[in-house]
Amino acid sequence: MNPAEAALIALPVLLVGGLGYAAWEDWVRREVSDHVWQLLGVGGTVLGAIALGTSERLPLAMWLLASLFVLEHVFPWDRPIERWNANAPFVLEGATYLVVLGGVGYAALTYGVGPQAVPVTVVAVVITVLLARALFEMGVLYGGADAKAVMVAGLLVPLFALPLVPVPQNARTILEFYPFSLDLLMDAAILAAAVPLALAIRNLRQGTFEFPSGFTSYRLPVARLPEEFVWVRDPALPGDPEDVATSEEDRELRRRQQAELTARGITMVTVTPQLPFVVLLALGGVAALLVGNIVFDLAALL
Repeated sequence: MNPAEAALIALPVLLVGGLGYAAWEDWVRREVSDHVWQLLGVGGTVLGAIALGTSERLPLAMWLLASLFVLEHVFPWDRPIERWNANAPFVLEGATYLVVLGGVGYAALTYGVGPQAVPVTVVAVVITVLLARALFEMGVLYGGADAKAVMVAGLLVPLFALPLVPVPQNARTILEFYPFSLDLLMDAAILAAAVPLALAIRNLRQGTFEFPSGFTSYRLPVARLPEEFVWVRDPALPGDPEDVATSEEDRELRRRQQAELTARGITMVTVTPQLPFVVLLALGGVAALLVGNIVFDLAALL
């Protein structure tokens, strides 16, 4: 086995291990340390360069440019600059986007796309960063950790055309040119559909199911409020959960809510769970490695 083949095997293994650890952190603390994304990003940069299997300057330079595009989002380079000038990080980040898109676009138009020119994996990484950033700005990816997870996953596995479980040929043909991050996101979205079903089963077992709220919320004793990552929906309480920035601030908010509810003589509340989306992304990544894109697989069978 040559170094390129070994790197191609190591990359998805690192993806599963890294996302698995991040999912555990997100489940336990509802926060993921930036060090996780930084380690995975640096590891993906090095292993991805080895996986190219070439010493040609252009492919390696394009891979380094795309990798730095991801690393720019996971390292806090902007904090010292922000203390000097609050607007400077926005200007520099905008310039970074222009340099990366302009550089990759110019190289692709001039030298083409291929193993000895601009690797297809580079195009996939750039698309992944743009997609994750757009979804974050639109609020689809709610937390910064979610966007970083997608970017890093796209760096570790830009394309994945050979799922471990055999899939229809039509689906495999599409996957050859399809960024892996899109498979991960679509599979995670499908897996998220299981959450309402799980809530409904919980409510049915407790005898508290009501349609349609039984698919989105459940009843919780006020005494357990600080222990669970939830939003209180009924009764309505003052304070905007959107202002909560960290897991400790979130826990402190629920402590204050518990004290207020207890003072009012309320013992049960209706809550909705705070879904740790990195967990779903980790499961979506495993599903994408095993069977590719679930949507494509099902469509190919029709």
